[in-house]
Amino acid sequence: MYQEEVLGYSILREQDLAAIHQGTLDVLAETGLKVFSEKAREIYSGAGCIVDDQNMIVKISPHIVNDAIDSAPGRILLAARDPKHDIILEGKKVVFKNFATGVKVLDPDTLDYRPSTKADLGNIARFCDSLEEVDFFTLAVSAQDVHPKVRDLHEGEVVLNNTAKHFSHDTQSIKSTKRFLEMAATIAGGMDQLRERPIVSLGTCPVSPLVLNAECTDLIIEAAQAGIPMNVLSMGLAGGTTPVTMAGTLVVTNAEVLGGIILAQLVNKGTPMMYGTSNTIMDLIYTTSPVGAPEHAMFSAAVGQLGHYYNIPTDVGGT
Repeated sequence: MYQEEVLGYSILREQDLAAIHQGTLDVLAETGLKVFSEKAREIYSGAGCIVDDQNMIVKISPHIVNDAIDSAPGRILLAARDPKHDIILEGKKVVFKNFATGVKVLDPDTLDYRPSTKADLGNIARFCDSLEEVDFFTLAVSAQDVHPKVRDLHEGEVVLNNTAKHFSHDTQSIKSTKRFLEMAATIAGGMDQLRERPIVSLGTCPVSPLVLNAECTDLIIEAAQAGIPMNVLSMGLAGGTTPVTMAGTLVVTNAEVLGGIILAQLVNKGTPMMYGTSNTIMDLIYTTSPVGAPEHAMFSAAVGQLGHYYNIPTDVGGT
């Protein structure tokens, strides 16, 4: 349910935020990010970043980082097909979406535990559309019954046909992203209208530690060129893919997310960006990623503070 302002849980002090930011600047400048896409590396290089094409490493100077943070909007419109569901992300306003992305469901009729389908996704989208507590929709389950190469397009189609709320989608390639945006533009009345009132947004995930794969950067570039809101969401696993300490994980994942935000701002200054996280701590007994762990909520609270520190809207999962 949309809330104008909440007090929040401040887990970090101002000096902690400054230390995490400085640590992130050091990582980006000295260690860098592994960037698989040649096109993305060319964009970074054109802005003055140090690029090692042979090893696919990009090192980013502090002034480039800070310039990108400054140019990322602190206020983002997530429009809806029905304007009464429009959302403004800014400051300490809080909105809620459903969690994502399941691959199995408990069948409501047979109680069988089975792979999720396109019909399931449509039903869940319609259900969330009726819930006052869900402000916008993201991919609740995957359409496991359609061909993987076009799955994200089927998912986009069935959601757009079953909700009047904003839809945040995770497309898989440039080709499918272009086609999905064409779907949304058809509904909005054209690409200019979609850019003015973005009824959809896109999301992508870096790969911890410190990797931006080609799919990730391709989607960031496409979203920036289209002027569509983009969520860069890191899923660091403390003790597994990132340092076991909370501070260490925050530095690493901050570098990953800011790397994506920087790329978008280099492509199109002012591109609306969301700072995303679903960090948690590794279960060392079962080697799993426990979304319900207390540390997950602690990471989310910390990232919320980082978002306020940078004046960039945040998207945190699992709390």
